[in-house]
Amino acid sequence: MPITQSIDGGTLTLRLAGDFVVDRLAEIETDLAGASSAVARSVVFDVSAIGRLDISGACLILERARRLSDAGVPTRVAGARSEHFEFLEELRARARTASADAGTARAKYRWNKVSLSVGTWTLQRTADLIDGLAFLGHIVAVLASAGRSLRRLRAPSIARHVYETGVTAMPIVALIAFLIAVIVAYLGADQLRKFGAEIYVVDLVTIAVLREMGVLLTAIIVAGRSGSAFAAEIGVMKLNEEVDALDAIGMDPVEVLVLPRVIGLVIALPLLTVVADAMGLLGGGLLSAWLVDIPATQYIQRMQESIASTTFWAGLVKAPVFAFLIAAVGTYRGMQVRGSSRELGRLTTVAVVQSIFLVILADALFAILFVEIDF
Repeated sequence: MPITQSIDGGTLTLRLAGDFVVDRLAEIETDLAGASSAVARSVVFDVSAIGRLDISGACLILERARRLSDAGVPTRVAGARSEHFEFLEELRARARTASADAGTARAKYRWNKVSLSVGTWTLQRTADLIDGLAFLGHIVAVLASAGRSLRRLRAPSIARHVYETGVTAMPIVALIAFLIAVIVAYLGADQLRKFGAEIYVVDLVTIAVLREMGVLLTAIIVAGRSGSAFAAEIGVMKLNEEVDALDAIGMDPVEVLVLPRVIGLVIALPLLTVVADAMGLLGGGLLSAWLVDIPATQYIQRMQESIASTTFWAGLVKAPVFAFLIAAVGTYRGMQVRGSSRELGRLTTVAVVQSIFLVILADALFAILFVEIDF
């Protein structure tokens, strides 16, 4: 299967002769590999003298031409027997088009997948928001309806929840408030000492505890403690079909299960806030006496001078709002439990996270409002 070479003006012509068929692929590869194109600026494959030619032989010739083209040497096929090459070139062109279309399709699929995920998330959050607002509206409607009769408010159940969410939480709330106030006083004294302004530690502790930290820390503790308990208690009742039993006997689960918890927490959280404020001021006073030698009488006097008439109420007025948000989220997530204990655990976690988020968001809105109205 001889291959003759000739070069003219930098163009190398490879004249192929013999049979280029599948039975002689090894010889074809050897001959094509032995054809030198080192000094050529372009290469022409002349196939006019080929005897028999099948697709396999044509593929080898085109593969050699492709390698030369990749190396920067232009190539073409010449000769009367070109139908095999035209067919293969058409197949390769279609393959390149299909590959490009596949790449475009993959990019479009990725974009569609992202869009679908964002759209699905948006629709789910929107539906969740609508359901949550409907649940809040149901609570308000039931409260307005039950307010006409004290018996429907279930005072014993409210008292039990006040005890469970308020009285039993007093130790941990008092301890946390005391420690946080000590930390604030310590850090404040360390910085103010550089300017000889240690007396302003009292202002720092008093305003921080009464306006923000007392009620905010209390709400976060209650959200983790009582919000999760509300979700878990009602969630277990949903799994045990106790809520369905209330529906079956004609009782409103919101009136029986949700309303007493909401009212109980709305009563308990302001009382816990007062305890947190007192323990925070006590912690700040003890550290001030120990660290910067401010006696109790001077501490009390300075505390009275530093607070305005609205300082205490600016913190206390937030407590019922925080309590309502915590109780509403906890009971709402409990009502959503379906099917398994795993769902119960997930929704209990969601209740705590969302409660804390809403408490901090509401606190930020209160801060903006109080600045605007100079409260």
